[in-house]
Amino acid sequence: MSMVAMQVVGVRIEMPSNQPIVLLKEIDGVRFLPIWVGAVEATAIAFAQQGVIPPRPLTHDLMQDIVESLDATLTAVQVTAMEEGIFMASLLIRDPNGNAVSVSARPSDAIALALRTHSNILADSDLLDSVGIEIPEDVAQDAMNASGDTSEMERFREFLDQINPEDFAG
Repeated sequence: MSMVAMQVVGVRIEMPSNQPIVLLKEIDGVRFLPIWVGAVEATAIAFAQQGVIPPRPLTHDLMQDIVESLDATLTAVQVTAMEEGIFMASLLIRDPNGNAVSVSARPSDAIALALRTHSNILADSDLLDSVGIEIPEDVAQDAMNASGDTSEMERFREFLDQINPEDFAG
């Protein structure tokens, strides 16, 4: 399985569905993976991106604390496949003895944890070939940075109107 390095572009709430989307972009390429996520996970991802430290640990902060307390290291998260329209991911963890362990996870949880631990985010190259979408980078970045209904956000919404989670099923 060949993996491609990804970065989190941002999290947005898609209207009118009110559905959060995390947008991943391949670091050395032009393809994006929009992943629909839950509101709690979207908040956790946004907090990590913005460096917000909550007064009490969120679930992903707790996960990070557990991994670190076991002297383990999250080396990477991998978005590995799509099954019946749902993205699959794995956490790659190295224990203190150097043994590698793979743990199944939701992509949203994996991404939130990766941002907290500064771990690599990877996507399967075959997955990118089949469901990756080329979005002009200026459109994607402007949309993620838009604070209101700007023309850039409208262009991104027009793009999102053309896709939905079911489009990724095959």
